[in-house]
Amino acid sequence: MFTAFIGMGSNLGDRLTNIKEAIGILKKNSEIYIEKISSFIETEPAGGPIQPQYINGVIKIKTFFSPKALLSVLQDTEKTLGREASVRFGPRVIDLDILLYDDKVIDEVDLKIPHPRMFERKFVLDPLFEIEPQMKKHWFFLI
Repeated sequence: MFTAFIGMGSNLGDRLTNIKEAIGILKKNSEIYIEKISSFIETEPAGGPIQPQYINGVIKIKTFFSPKALLSVLQDTEKTLGREASVRFGPRVIDLDILLYDDKVIDEVDLKIPHPRMFERKFVLDPLFEIEPQMKKHWFFLI
């Protein structure tokens, strides 16, 4: 099994319910085991148009899915919960991003791991370090 960290965010509708429903969908997938769930925090949007605040968090999972297959599962989950294409960095019902996938580095058009902006975003790092505090020791020079 592989270890991955998934960033979660929502700023439309019942934000916390949206995130909990996404977690519920992922829990039902027999190829995904959720190991840890961070606290959820309210945050300001990062870029994009004027929009409501987000609820953000991070989950740690174990999975047999490849990074591409996991991305597909996450995108299907977003669609199931009503996410529609919108303006870049715009408001969304749910946003699910692969932050890390084992020690893999992937730089493709549709998939970049580690997530390219995660080290710039306190709303990603705080929940990530909450559930995986030893990572902060390794990345202190990046934050």
